[in-house]
Amino acid sequence: SGTDEERLADLQQQLDDREVKAIFCARGGYGSVRIIERVNWDKFRKHPKWILGFSDITVIHSYVNRNTGVASIHSKMGGAFPADTSSIEQVVRDTAESIRKALIGEKIIYPVQPHEKNRPGRGTGVLVGGNLKTLESLAGSKSDIDTKNKILFLEDVGEYLYSIDRMFWNLEQSGKLDKLAGLVIGGFRVKPADTPDEEFGKDLYEIVLEKTRRFNYPVCFDFPVGHQKNNYAMKCGVKHTLDVSPAEVKLTETI
Repeated sequence: SGTDEERLADLQQQLDDREVKAIFCARGGYGSVRIIERVNWDKFRKHPKWILGFSDITVIHSYVNRNTGVASIHSKMGGAFPADTSSIEQVVRDTAESIRKALIGEKIIYPVQPHEKNRPGRGTGVLVGGNLKTLESLAGSKSDIDTKNKILFLEDVGEYLYSIDRMFWNLEQSGKLDKLAGLVIGGFRVKPADTPDEEFGKDLYEIVLEKTRRFNYPVCFDFPVGHQKNNYAMKCGVKHTLDVSPAEVKLTETI
């Protein structure tokens, strides 16, 4: 990986080049927060383009959506797809197809199987979100996420349940769960407790529902977004409607 200066220069060049129509990030990891407030967004505001990626790229999505008003695409990284696509699994093909449709402007409609822990309802709002740990780290900064009247989607990987609980308490106590239009919980690959004595005592579903029980907006679990094979493209900064019923979950772009 490059230095901060190299990463900043590369990103700035791609943002400023009007021949570049989309920036498809190759991988995540760490580093966006080190350069995000040094980027000059003036030309990007005048000539917007898609920025695609997830995980650490949550920093960029959150900053761009809040400070420029430009939409972006939360999606699997470019480096996650094999060079030889002849033998990839159908679920990966579906993920790639979701990115293609998002890029060419097709209306997003994601029907998803219901989960027994879902909370039914219907809500419409701008879609925001990304990696939970990353979003927590942005609190109080210019990249801090604005969730009021929004549909919030969250995913994470490699965190203990107690850590996930702490992060959701942070969201609850900072008011970020108060006025949502809907909550979408994607993939959470939980890190197992080191010993039986360290088992947390609540699962992911209990953690989320405990923090949202005061509210009546729809909540859905196991949505195909996150550090997993079925990581569908999500248009951050674009209005969607979330319908959650016992029969089906549907996230639909509202045009």
